[in-house]
Amino acid sequence: MKTKDMLDTSPESEDRVETVETVDIGTRPARYFNRELSWLAFNERVLAEASNPHYPLLERLRFLSISGSNIDEFLTVRVAGLAGQIRRQIEELSIDGLTPTQALAVTHEKVQELEQIQQQSWTELKVQLAEAGIRVYGGEKMDREREKWLQRYFLEDIMPVITPQAIDPAHPFPFVANQGIGVMFSLTRIADQAPVMEMVLIPAPLPRYVRIPGEEAAWISIEDLICRNAEELFPGFRVNGHGVFRILRDSDIEIEEDAEDLVRYYRTAIQRRRRGRIIVLQLQGKFNPAAEELLRAQLGLDRALIMKTEGIIGFSGLSAICDEDRPELKFEPYSPRYPERILEHDGDIFAAIREKDIVIQHPYESFEVVIDFLRQAARDPDVVAIKQTLYRAGKQSAIVNALIGAAEHGKSVTAVVELKARFDEEQNLLWASQLERAGVQVIYGFVDWKTHAKVSMVVRREADGLKTYCHFGTGNYHPMTARIYTDLSYFTAEPAAGRDVGRLFNFITGYVEPKRTELLAISPMSLRSTLYDRIDAEIAHAREGKPAAIWAKLNSLTDPELIDKLYEASQAGVDIDLVIRGICCLRPGIAGLSSNIVVKSIIGRFLEHGRIWAFANGAHLPNQRAKLYITSADGMSRNLDRRVEILVPVRNKTVHDQVLDQVMLANLLDTEQSWLLAPDGTYQRMGEVEVPFNLHGYFMTNPSLSGRGASLASGRKVPKLSLRRGNLT
Repeated sequence: MKTKDMLDTSPESEDRVETVETVDIGTRPARYFNRELSWLAFNERVLAEASNPHYPLLERLRFLSISGSNIDEFLTVRVAGLAGQIRRQIEELSIDGLTPTQALAVTHEKVQELEQIQQQSWTELKVQLAEAGIRVYGGEKMDREREKWLQRYFLEDIMPVITPQAIDPAHPFPFVANQGIGVMFSLTRIADQAPVMEMVLIPAPLPRYVRIPGEEAAWISIEDLICRNAEELFPGFRVNGHGVFRILRDSDIEIEEDAEDLVRYYRTAIQRRRRGRIIVLQLQGKFNPAAEELLRAQLGLDRALIMKTEGIIGFSGLSAICDEDRPELKFEPYSPRYPERILEHDGDIFAAIREKDIVIQHPYESFEVVIDFLRQAARDPDVVAIKQTLYRAGKQSAIVNALIGAAEHGKSVTAVVELKARFDEEQNLLWASQLERAGVQVIYGFVDWKTHAKVSMVVRREADGLKTYCHFGTGNYHPMTARIYTDLSYFTAEPAAGRDVGRLFNFITGYVEPKRTELLAISPMSLRSTLYDRIDAEIAHAREGKPAAIWAKLNSLTDPELIDKLYEASQAGVDIDLVIRGICCLRPGIAGLSSNIVVKSIIGRFLEHGRIWAFANGAHLPNQRAKLYITSADGMSRNLDRRVEILVPVRNKTVHDQVLDQVMLANLLDTEQSWLLAPDGTYQRMGEVEVPFNLHGYFMTNPSLSGRGASLASGRKVPKLSLRRGNLT
């Protein structure tokens, strides 16, 4: 089955499918896309949603804000990494053959291109917001009432918090934090006509945008508010001009293998990160040349990107305006369903799992069931032990509270808290401390590997002995992101799963590497080889003339060895359909290399996060013979070689059909939110089709997976998955 054959029925589709770019497949640069540029292409797709006329206005603004947050993180981590390689004179080539210097240059160019698109999007949205009754002010005049309110607000709520500082030999240049915003004022002291340069750093606790009371919604950025009140701030001075700046710092934390105390190391590393090297200096407005020169000299810029704009800086801050109480300008509210199977057992989750394995899909089905799994375990007198991995749990974590409650009820509770979860290190240190105080056995895993597997196990004393109940997730134990990330939760009491999870935790907590596993594949030991074995099996089926296909849904695909394995399968005649939301270094549609591979990306209301692998296994229809897996791992070298991850085979017939014939199929069928990856690395929205299909809309309006397995089959609204190219049954 090929996604293009299924979905693109426009007149031009046949020519487009057959048109491929022929390249020299023997050279590495021709075989792969650049990782950084592929990530920026993903963010360009996110940014494109800000101009999507089918979305409500404030949701479009939210996409613009998300694109800003994404680029900030990209710059402070990936671009910072390239700059670090250059400083250390590391000349390791990227996957597409670029040196760090070359990669940094093309990345800087693309970032600036995206920034221009952001500014254009903001200009359009600002006009449309005003037409809808939401005004965002800059330096324009306001009516008298608003001006008076703003002046009073500035004097009472802003003035006491900010600290203007002269920039001269008697006043040391202040430290500017990561994502810090400041205003440089060029002044003349009226008394003696002396020129003075002043800086005002905007403290982080101040709101990024201030809402002005009134019948019509009105907002102003904090920097514009300060600039409008410069005369109040600098009495006795003439204001000649001002310029707003923002900086981004290197925010990555490098692990030292000889760290004797991981907790202490991270506490100090977090402090060091706040003073990381400056990666980007953003300048807004007509910056005084002397002020700009002073900034460049004082900030110690080294290979930093200097970005100048007449528009706004810090697009992520626009998220505040998205919270405006205008329901008609937002997506219709959606409330996740609670799994029917569990309600049928009067809320007894263990009874429901004992009867049959359960799979639920977030956010269409409530993450509350995962929390209830642990809450019930904490209260159940027959539960003797709970073991849990925590990668990202959020700032208000019901999961952590449930584990604390279980420990206080006398259960044996073990929590593997991953300190190396980027940007959540500080929060995880806090959770670890609270868990330890409650009597939970806290483990930090490996020094050089992240524990990224999402696993929870509950050991319960029952009539026939101890029974283990397991939860496997494709996403984090994070109640907030579970509302907007699509992920799978799989509950099972299969004895083999329980035994393997026990081995997994022994490996993490005691470095006891399992000699074998019955069900799970675990990275960095066996996950890669298991995937290769399944791909090899499909290659063998293709060479024997049997049906052969691979379907996968991942966040990213960057590992060159895995990509090469998929190329090998394509060359053998295996049909491969990949749904890769973000980075994809695999180049599809190349004659002699990847002509049997189609890659699509889905960008929409929810962030696609679930990870699925499916292999036809020689069957004409991908029925129960198909090999199906869910996993915590993406197709990246770090996931396969430097993280603890799991690959879980789905063998229960009901769950197998639900995940393959519903979730995977719906992803392949989506047309309204899908982008196809071309051989040259560009993405194009899918064209108009005879029967459009919206993945997110479908699952929001149809029965839950955990009901009776009839979500997509009901009413034959969606055809079944088929291997026959262009002919779904």
